[in-house]
Amino acid sequence: MDRLLTYLTGFDEEPGYLDVAAFGPLSAPVLAEWDAHRDLLARGRYGALGRLTENVDRMRAAAATLTGFRDDQIVFQPGAVEGLTQAVFGVTGGILVSPGEHPGLAAAAVRASEALKATAPIWLDTDHGRVTPGQIKEQLTSTTTAVAVSLVDPRTGYLADLEGIRQVIGDRLLLVDATYGLGAVDAPVAQADVLACGGHTWLRAGYGCGFLAVSDRAGAKLTPVLSGPPGFAGGETVWDQVPDPADGAAGLQLGDPDPVAAAQLAAAIEDLNRAGVPAVADRLRSVVTEVIALADEYAVPVVSPRNVTERAGIVVLDPSEDQLTALTAALFNHGVSATVQAGRVRLSASAGTTSDTLELLRASLLSFAMAARTVH
Repeated sequence: MDRLLTYLTGFDEEPGYLDVAAFGPLSAPVLAEWDAHRDLLARGRYGALGRLTENVDRMRAAAATLTGFRDDQIVFQPGAVEGLTQAVFGVTGGILVSPGEHPGLAAAAVRASEALKATAPIWLDTDHGRVTPGQIKEQLTSTTTAVAVSLVDPRTGYLADLEGIRQVIGDRLLLVDATYGLGAVDAPVAQADVLACGGHTWLRAGYGCGFLAVSDRAGAKLTPVLSGPPGFAGGETVWDQVPDPADGAAGLQLGDPDPVAAAQLAAAIEDLNRAGVPAVADRLRSVVTEVIALADEYAVPVVSPRNVTERAGIVVLDPSEDQLTALTAALFNHGVSATVQAGRVRLSASAGTTSDTLELLRASLLSFAMAARTVH
């Protein structure tokens, strides 16, 4: 418990912040890395460059501990979209993916099909955006070589059953966007063949950092189409010739990693690892339960899963069309940060969400409910 408390002291966002799915405010360890590297870069001290290059190895080691992949199966990426695009462009055959997935994932499937003709999206019909093993099993075809899914659906908060999906797809590749899950849930992410994650949400590492993990089986099947000098076999820049790409994850690199961003991501993941993913996920489940209870208390419809095994850190409210403006105004007036999209309000909490934040949410929902009664 002491480790969890130490982890929670690293949260310093303003009361009312419930928008972690859009951006997770930087943790204290990440800010410390930022300050230390700012000084290092500004002064250009002797040996600084060598120290900077060690940050990528540190990030890979931390991500390996978090995910269950080996560190040599992990490479830095600027974000999940970049990592997933690398992987999708390397697929040969059909990719079963929902058109309702995060736009970065769906766009990668379409762009790869348009550019290479070696792959094509097979659009998955879902149950209101929820991707389940049963739906996938029913829609697999003889041309399906890969299945792509978000660990947590950013529009509903639904947590995918990776073990169930793994069982029904057999030896097909499983590509997973973990951006809205890692740091929020305790999930068997090692079931994925390709795992991409951005650091700007529940990892709280900021923009411009992420990683891509690739299993040995995926590494043998993927073609490293978008592979630049960091992806050369041997791991060194070569002049006057273009070597073959490295095997596996190492070959799926286009540009040099940002060593400062890698340090921030490493610090964030190390902080999470010390606290323990199960403890952090359990704490967040309790917070989400309180958020849902508040919505129920003031009769605001919730479309996110209520089953604790199917939900993460996102609670989506679905007011009637004529009440959306009033709900949005109530949240704004009480200083509650949230995302409004497609006629719904997305609240996204963290393990560090405080009672002060929940009280502000309560006040905003009370204000909304009173206004609704006045109108009617």
